[in-house]
Formats: sequence, structure tokens, C-alpha cells
Amino acid sequence: MQKRILFLGGSKFQIPPIKYAKEQGHYVITCDYLPENPGHKFANEYHNVSTTDKEAVLELAKKLNIDGIVAYASDPAAPTQAYVGNKLGLPSNPYESVEILARKDLFRNFLEEHNFLVPKSRSFYNLEDAKDWLDELTFPIIVKPVDSSGSKGVTKVEKKEDVNNAFEYALSFSREKKIVLEEFFVRDGYQVAGDGFVVDGILVFRCWANEHFDKLCNPLVPIGESFPSIMNDYTLEQCHSETQRLLDLLNLKMGALNFDFHYNKNGDFSFLELGPRNGGNLIPEVIKYSTGIDLVKYTVDSALGLDCSDLIMRDTKGFYSSYMLHSITDGIVKDIWYSDEIKKNIIEEVIDVKVGDNVYKFDGSNHTLGTMIMKFETKEEMLEKMDNMEKYLKVIV
Repeated sequence: MQKRILFLGGSKFQIPPIKYAKEQGHYVITCDYLPENPGHKFANEYHNVSTTDKEAVLELAKKLNIDGIVAYASDPAAPTQAYVGNKLGLPSNPYESVEILARKDLFRNFLEEHNFLVPKSRSFYNLEDAKDWLDELTFPIIVKPVDSSGSKGVTKVEKKEDVNNAFEYALSFSREKKIVLEEFFVRDGYQVAGDGFVVDGILVFRCWANEHFDKLCNPLVPIGESFPSIMNDYTLEQCHSETQRLLDLLNLKMGALNFDFHYNKNGDFSFLELGPRNGGNLIPEVIKYSTGIDLVKYTVDSALGLDCSDLIMRDTKGFYSSYMLHSITDGIVKDIWYSDEIKKNIIEEVIDVKVGDNVYKFDGSNHTLGTMIMKFETKEEMLEKMDNMEKYLKVIV
């Protein structure tokens, strides 16, 4: 029987599950406040309703008599998915738990309360309230909105007198108008990204990657992820067991997880974020190349209550990465330059800009100019090229 499924959002990163659902013969409905988003043209119908307006989406879902709801690769829409799912008795995780994961202030408080390794951190609506507490912090610190995604509004601050500007900048990206101030975590090795999947409360699959940043541009916004992660077995096992402990505490039963964490010189790991949804930056697509596991399929099937018990851990084979094409300065595109050495690595490519377009310095995922998936012969080649991509590929403005 044909199932009716509502997708929260229709951006380019959200097209894969929409297309999969259509291929399976489901009736696909999309909604957000951006009718020009490219995903909507693949849907059976589209509604102009904001994905963060829980009550409006609930009313829409009731009217449409849906069988499942998906918030793919979207932090802001994840609580809406849970809220509507809980209200209508559809497959979903507890709304309160999803809200904890989606809000950086609630998540930090939860981690501290349950004795996870976490940097000193507090959240404030106005900087005046934070003034005394700032004296207790060791600089540098990170200043970020409690509720933005894609690294938007995040600043690393080296000295106290620069906090004011960073606080105001973060406020401009926050719906809640609340800001996290926390000590900078001195990590060992790469920041770690990747996705996992939960079936019946168990983390049955996870695939972790090395997170890469552009040292010439913004050291806080990822330009891509390379698979597999090079962290050692001790850290790997600790990450898995601590994630399972978190799932148990939050009573999370199903669906995709997007990881962002790092570890110290002892190999002890600390959550940056654990998103209750699939990752952006083509992470599920690269995982499919490197493991054969299709997390897009499981995300849609799980939301419809279909059996996902065949999903198991599978090791990566080969060396793959995603890469977000970007500019290191504001300007007008003159050319996109590729070296001969990088051309052979590119196996998928979508370029969203052309010569003559205005572009902006890459300070958030909203300034991505195109996406690529790359394959490498060795781990060494993968890490060298991803860490020094300016030698191999650049947007000339």
C-alpha cells in the first residue's frame, strides 16, 4: 500500500531521501518556507510551512494524514519531526530528548549532569549576565548560538575584550537569542565527524571520519570529511560505549545520528554535538561509497516503521571524502582551478556557481559553492590533499 511521507525541507542536501521515497512508490510531500528549494520539484506536493513551526507542521500532517515524517540533515527541523511524530503516534524519538540534542545549551547541561567529559560551559541571553562568569574561564573560548547549524555564528575568542563582538555576531544567528560561552577544548588529532544509526535503542551502525578545515579561511567551518577515521581503537571503543550510554539515558530508539566529537591527548573523548538526524556535507553518500550501507534508505524506512533489523556494522573499504567548494574571500568568480593531481580523485561533482557570480568568504555552510566526492589510493594521499586542498583546487575571484 502506498505510504504518505512528509519531508521537512527541500534543500539540495535533502534531495536523496526524497528521491528514494519516490522510487519506492511512496507519496512524497515536502514543506519549508523556501518554495525555490530544488527538492520540491521531486515531491508529489509542496506546502509553504516553516519546518521550525511545530504547531503549523502538526496541523499540516493531520490534514494530509501522513504515515511518516523525516527531518533529513536538518538540526532546526529535528525537534519538529519528533513533536509531530509523538503527537500522531508515528515512528519517532521522545521530543524532550531530541530537543536536548538539538539545543547546545541543553545538551551541555545534560552531559555535565551525567558525568560525560565536557569543557566548562554556560549559556546566556545577554552578555551583562556573563561578565562575572567570564573571569572564571581560561581563554581562548568558543562563542556560539545555542541553536544554529552548519557552524554559523561561531567564533573562537582569544581575549576578553573581543567577547562582545563575538556575542553580537552569534546572536544574529540564534532564533532563541541565547549564546553558549565555553572553554576551548584542546584536542589531539582530527575533530571527528560521521553518521550512525539506531535500531530498537541500539547503535547498530556508525562510520566515523576525519573533519577537515581550511586554515586560510575559517578554522571552525568544515570543508569536508575523510573516511575512515584514523583514531585509535581505545578512542573508537570509548566513543561507541559512551554514545550508547547517552542513547540509553535519553531513551532514543530509532533513526540517524550525526556525530561531532574530539578527544584529548589521553584519548578520552568529548561530544561536541550529537545531531538526531543525518549529516550534511554528503556524509551519508560518502558512507555508502566506503561501506556499501545506504543510510538514506534506512532513514526513510525507519520513519515509516519498516523493518530495519538487517542493518549491521560494516567496515570501510578504501579512502573517500566529501569536499565543499568554497571561496576564501568575498569577490566575483573568475575561474575554478583544478590541478591535474586532483582531477583523478573526483568521482562526483556539483558546481553551484559560474564565472561572474558574487561569492562570499566561507564562514558557514550557507556559503558552500559546490560539492564533491573524492576517492584516494592511500590514507596518506587522502589526508595530505584534504589538509592542503589550496594546492590542488581553488576558486579564483
